[in-house]
Amino acid sequence: MKYLSSDPNIMSGDLVIKGTRIPIATIFHRMKDGHPLAEIHDMYRWVDMDILKGAIDEAIDLRFHAHTQAHA
Repeated sequence: MKYLSSDPNIMSGDLVIKGTRIPIATIFHRMKDGHPLAEIHDMYRWVDMDILKGAIDEAIDLRFHAHTQAHA
């Protein structure tokens, strides 16, 4: 994975943005609650916007891939 990582020693193994302790689930929850991406980026200024977008895309791709594999 380019933008995401999972390590049992970091956030109990939750999928996080690589090099951070930010769970991608937190980003999705903020989006679900209506926070625009620019506002979410303001919350995590140290994460480049392209990395944030890449992490979101990668998580969606992982979920889609897992879903299609389960139904194949």
